[in-house]
Amino acid sequence: MKILWTDGSAIPNPGAGGFVVIEELAGGEGKPVVLGCEKDSTNIRMEGKALIAAIKYAGEEGCEIHTDSEFWINVVTKWAPGWKMRGWRKSGGEIKNLDIVKELYELYEEYPVELVWVRGHVGTKLNEMADEWANKAREGAEL
Repeated sequence: MKILWTDGSAIPNPGAGGFVVIEELAGGEGKPVVLGCEKDSTNIRMEGKALIAAIKYAGEEGCEIHTDSEFWINVVTKWAPGWKMRGWRKSGGEIKNLDIVKELYELYEEYPVELVWVRGHVGTKLNEMADEWANKAREGAEL
Protein backbone atom coordinates (compact mmCIF):
# COMPACT_ATOMS: atom_id res chain seq x y z
CA MET A 1 0.00 0.00 0.00
CA LYS A 2 1.39 3.38 -1.03
CA ILE A 3 1.75 6.16 1.54
CA LEU A 4 0.86 9.48 -0.06
CA TRP A 5 0.70 13.09 1.11
CA THR A 6 -1.53 15.66 -0.59
CA ASP A 7 -2.10 19.39 -0.53
CA GLY A 8 -3.87 22.07 -2.50
CA SER A 9 -3.37 25.81 -2.81
CA ALA A 10 -5.14 28.83 -4.31
CA ILE A 11 -3.75 32.34 -4.11
CA PRO A 12 -5.72 34.48 -3.93
CA ASN A 13 -8.59 32.31 -2.76
CA PRO A 14 -10.40 32.08 -5.16
CA GLY A 15 -7.70 32.43 -7.77
CA ALA A 16 -5.00 30.38 -9.45
CA GLY A 17 -4.86 26.94 -7.86
CA GLY A 18 -2.47 24.01 -7.69
CA PHE A 19 -2.27 20.60 -6.08
CA VAL A 20 0.26 17.85 -5.49
CA VAL A 21 0.57 14.21 -4.55
CA ILE A 22 3.80 13.28 -2.75
CA GLU A 23 4.79 9.62 -2.48
CA GLU A 24 6.55 8.71 0.76
CA LEU A 25 9.76 6.81 0.12
CA ALA A 26 11.98 4.71 2.36
CA GLY A 27 13.60 6.66 5.16
CA GLY A 28 10.80 9.20 5.36
CA GLU A 29 11.80 11.01 2.19
CA GLY A 30 9.24 11.97 -0.43
CA LYS A 31 8.92 12.84 -4.09
CA PRO A 32 6.16 14.60 -6.00
CA VAL A 33 4.41 12.19 -8.36
CA VAL A 34 1.37 14.19 -9.56
CA LEU A 35 0.93 17.94 -10.04
CA GLY A 36 -2.13 19.78 -11.28
CA CYS A 37 -3.50 23.29 -11.58
CA GLU A 38 -6.57 25.33 -12.49
CA LYS A 39 -6.52 29.00 -13.56
CA ASP A 40 -9.61 29.84 -11.47
CA SER A 41 -10.05 27.70 -8.37
CA THR A 42 -10.19 27.60 -4.56
CA ASN A 43 -8.19 25.95 -1.80
CA ILE A 44 -11.07 23.52 -1.19
CA ARG A 45 -11.26 22.47 -4.85
CA MET A 46 -7.51 21.94 -5.04
CA GLU A 47 -7.46 19.86 -1.83
CA GLY A 48 -10.21 17.65 -3.29
CA LYS A 49 -8.45 17.34 -6.65
CA ALA A 50 -5.28 16.27 -4.83
CA LEU A 51 -7.14 13.45 -3.08
CA ILE A 52 -8.68 12.30 -6.36
CA ALA A 53 -5.24 12.30 -8.01
CA ALA A 54 -3.74 10.33 -5.12
CA ILE A 55 -6.37 7.58 -5.29
CA LYS A 56 -6.01 7.35 -9.07
CA TYR A 57 -2.23 7.21 -8.74
CA ALA A 58 -2.37 4.34 -6.23
CA GLY A 59 -5.14 2.47 -8.06
CA GLU A 60 -5.90 -1.07 -6.97
CA GLU A 61 -2.80 -1.22 -4.79
CA GLY A 62 -4.54 1.19 -2.44
CA CYS A 63 -3.09 3.95 -0.36
CA GLU A 64 -2.88 5.72 2.94
CA ILE A 65 -3.32 9.43 2.26
CA HIS A 66 -2.08 12.05 4.70
CA THR A 67 -3.93 15.34 4.28
CA ASP A 68 -4.39 18.49 6.31
CA SER A 69 -7.91 18.88 4.88
CA GLU A 70 -10.25 17.84 7.66
CA PHE A 71 -13.07 19.15 5.46
CA TRP A 72 -12.51 16.55 2.72
CA ILE A 73 -12.08 13.73 5.21
CA ASN A 74 -15.48 14.67 6.66
CA VAL A 75 -17.03 14.91 3.19
CA VAL A 76 -15.90 11.42 2.23
CA THR A 77 -16.35 9.58 5.52
CA LYS A 78 -19.35 11.35 7.09
CA TRP A 79 -21.43 13.43 4.68
CA ALA A 80 -21.20 11.95 1.15
CA PRO A 81 -22.88 8.62 2.02
CA GLY A 82 -26.05 10.45 3.10
CA TRP A 83 -25.91 12.92 0.23
CA LYS A 84 -25.65 10.04 -2.23
CA MET A 85 -28.64 8.25 -0.65
CA ARG A 86 -30.68 11.45 -1.06
CA GLY A 87 -29.78 11.85 -4.74
CA TRP A 88 -26.81 14.13 -4.06
CA ARG A 89 -28.82 16.62 -2.04
CA LYS A 90 -28.35 17.99 1.44
CA SER A 91 -30.85 19.64 3.74
CA GLY A 92 -29.01 22.98 3.81
CA GLY A 93 -29.05 23.64 0.05
CA GLU A 94 -26.71 22.88 -2.78
CA ILE A 95 -23.57 20.79 -2.37
CA LYS A 96 -20.64 22.94 -3.43
CA ASN A 97 -17.98 21.35 -5.65
CA LEU A 98 -20.36 18.48 -6.37
CA ASP A 99 -18.25 17.36 -9.34
CA ILE A 100 -15.30 16.76 -7.02
CA VAL A 101 -17.44 15.30 -4.22
CA LYS A 102 -18.97 12.68 -6.53
CA GLU A 103 -15.72 11.67 -8.20
CA LEU A 104 -13.81 11.49 -4.92
CA TYR A 105 -16.50 9.49 -3.16
CA GLU A 106 -16.79 7.01 -6.05
CA LEU A 107 -13.03 6.44 -6.00
CA TYR A 108 -13.05 6.13 -2.20
CA GLU A 109 -15.72 3.43 -2.45
CA GLU A 110 -13.92 1.59 -5.27
CA TYR A 111 -10.32 1.44 -4.02
CA PRO A 112 -8.69 0.61 -0.68
CA VAL A 113 -8.02 4.04 0.84
CA GLU A 114 -7.23 5.15 4.37
CA LEU A 115 -7.44 8.88 5.05
CA VAL A 116 -5.20 10.27 7.78
CA TRP A 117 -5.59 13.84 9.02
CA VAL A 118 -2.43 15.76 9.86
CA ARG A 119 -2.22 19.24 11.31
CA GLY A 120 -0.92 21.59 8.64
CA HIS A 121 1.94 24.05 8.93
CA VAL A 122 3.48 22.60 12.11
CA GLY A 123 6.74 21.38 10.59
CA THR A 124 5.71 17.85 9.54
CA LYS A 125 8.28 17.17 6.83
CA LEU A 126 6.14 15.69 4.05
CA ASN A 127 3.18 17.96 4.78
CA GLU A 128 5.48 20.95 4.39
CA MET A 129 6.88 19.44 1.19
CA ALA A 130 3.34 18.99 -0.13
CA ASP A 131 2.51 22.62 0.69
CA GLU A 132 5.62 23.80 -1.14
CA TRP A 133 4.86 21.72 -4.24
CA ALA A 134 1.15 22.69 -4.30
CA ASN A 135 2.31 26.29 -4.55
CA LYS A 136 4.81 25.39 -7.27
CA ALA A 137 2.02 23.61 -9.18
CA ARG A 138 -0.15 26.72 -8.86
CA GLU A 139 2.70 28.70 -10.43
CA GLY A 140 2.91 26.26 -13.36
CA ALA A 141 5.70 23.88 -12.28
CA GLU A 142 5.89 20.49 -13.97
CA LEU A 143 7.49 17.20 -12.93
